[in-house]
Amino acid sequence: MIILYNPPSNAQRKPVLPMSLLALGALLEGEQAYRIVDGNLVGDTVAEVDRVVRETGADILAVTVMPGPQLGDAVPLCYVVKARHPHLTIVWGGYFPTQHFDVCLRSGYVDYVVCGHGEAIFKSLVDVLRRGDDPTGLPGLAFRRPGSGQVISNPMPPIPHPNRLPDWPYHRVDAARYVRRTFMGERTLPHHSSYGCPFFCNFCAVVNMVNGRWLAQSAERTAATVQRLVHEFGVDAVEFYDNNFFTAEARTAEFAERVRRLGIGWWGEARIDTLMHYSHRTWDLMRDAGLRMVFLGAESGSDDTLKRMNKGGKASTEKTLELAARMKQYGIVPEMSFVLGNPPDPDEDVRQTIEFIRKVKRVNPDVEIILYMYTPVPLAGELYEAAKAEGFLFPETLEQWISLEWQEFSQRRSTKVPWLDDPVRRKIRDFQWVINAYYPTITDVHLSRLRRGTLRALSAWRYHLRLYGYPLELRAAHKLLAYQRPETSGF
Repeated sequence: MIILYNPPSNAQRKPVLPMSLLALGALLEGEQAYRIVDGNLVGDTVAEVDRVVRETGADILAVTVMPGPQLGDAVPLCYVVKARHPHLTIVWGGYFPTQHFDVCLRSGYVDYVVCGHGEAIFKSLVDVLRRGDDPTGLPGLAFRRPGSGQVISNPMPPIPHPNRLPDWPYHRVDAARYVRRTFMGERTLPHHSSYGCPFFCNFCAVVNMVNGRWLAQSAERTAATVQRLVHEFGVDAVEFYDNNFFTAEARTAEFAERVRRLGIGWWGEARIDTLMHYSHRTWDLMRDAGLRMVFLGAESGSDDTLKRMNKGGKASTEKTLELAARMKQYGIVPEMSFVLGNPPDPDEDVRQTIEFIRKVKRVNPDVEIILYMYTPVPLAGELYEAAKAEGFLFPETLEQWISLEWQEFSQRRSTKVPWLDDPVRRKIRDFQWVINAYYPTITDVHLSRLRRGTLRALSAWRYHLRLYGYPLELRAAHKLLAYQRPETSGF
């Protein structure tokens, strides 16, 4: 028996469909006995996993791990479960272990790390272990060499083509528990239709997983999956968690054509320069098919910083403003993220980007603004090298990674990055309080018009006079009105 475990993905334990585990299960279906355990749906996660191990006699525990809350749960859980069940083979996969496989394996309780998009590699690992053979030659596998304990990482595996993978086994989870109300609709579920991204932004964790490759389900198959979600689970909205859903315009246009009669709302992630090349016909199709919002990495208000980020393509602040205007014309909401506090001059970087965000809001007041603090990824690049020059080092143990300081870092709100001093951090934080009150997020479906008007009135003088400092009254308003900041905010 194999246990596929999804650690809690957020502090509130809001259920999010465990898509990575459904993708694993799709390859195991009919060949290996397995059970999905979702930490978002149980109370004591250690007790639950321990119970399932004892009940089923499981010999493999596979854990998907993102930095932040998932890592904070996975570390103590695997430590305890391994101590109680030494025979259990523990396998980690996901963004964090792909980047930090050496730290994971040195812990002593993680036996293997599957790097990159690992569905096929995980199945191969299971097959080899079941036969009693040596798995250490598998591509994409990291492990401790028997005897010496030396950590070895094999070359990354090829990306499995999503169009050749089987459909997800939704019957393995209680799908109804994951349906939720969003800005897109009353009954929303997610899907993942493509792998990778063809760009090489040097602050992005996806780059060293895919090396510039992008592979996607066909528009026909993606539309068929959406139709299945509508018919089987009554959804009226779909969120596409692809790293870059809109890479191929022809695919996007065909998908929109196929789903526009379903009456759904939908959301996805895109590049600004990619969408600027889309034809008016494709924009018309996307609007008519229910595209409500697009997440976009605007990243910075400085063209020089965009170059240092290696954004590639034709990314520029001018393109960001042009796209904000175009999306206003079509009634599709841009959700733009910005990375603030970039070295080598974080103070000037913050000043330029704040002023640029104000320009964006003048062009299109409906633009959602999401602020992140720059956090390095273990990847060669100008920004990472600048961070190391300032004394930045990653933790060397999993226990250090789950400390409060590094949990804050993983969620892009660290107070201890060496190049960012307190006044600059405070400026970012205070500006966010002001802009989120003056322009309350439209994704908060529970915030009434009266409350929105109250927040705007409270914050107007600060926003217009650029007096962002110490917004104590807005903090108090947040407690009284319980207004939501953009969900993917990094602060």
